[in-house]
Amino acid sequence: MDVIESDLPGVGKKHEVELGDGRRLVVVTHNTGQRELYVKAGEHADSEKLFELSDRLARLVGTILEGAYFQPVQSEHVETVLSEGTLLEWYAVDDGSPVAGETLGSAGIGRETGATVIAIQREDEVLSSPSSDTEMKAGDTLVVVGDRESCDALEAMLSGGE
Repeated sequence: MDVIESDLPGVGKKHEVELGDGRRLVVVTHNTGQRELYVKAGEHADSEKLFELSDRLARLVGTILEGAYFQPVQSEHVETVLSEGTLLEWYAVDDGSPVAGETLGSAGIGRETGATVIAIQREDEVLSSPSSDTEMKAGDTLVVVGDRESCDALEAMLSGGE
């Protein structure tokens, strides 16, 4: 899946996402934060405007699409690119994980991997900004920020494959 980014001088940025059936989703982000969404039947076709969103509403819809409110498919690993080289990822702590029962500090997650745990989802609760003495439990989902190398190291640590 390719994303084509282009500058729109005086307006903002345009992103085109190939949808896999020849169509493209076009998102125009204005410098004001407003977003306009279009669909194109093909690469060289004219765009048809679907709707526009304010900055605040676009961010809310984005978090819903990302799965922050509900993830319909249980997944061991979810990844989002925040910026060039920086990822936001979700990792499950399984029953057999060597870090289950340890604190973030005693497991040495940041020190050993370079990744930063910014939240822990535990059942219906979200522990935001967990401290080094926060215990990780089997069934938790760690929300992590880091580069590819640090996230890969964390994944190996969680599975015991350091």
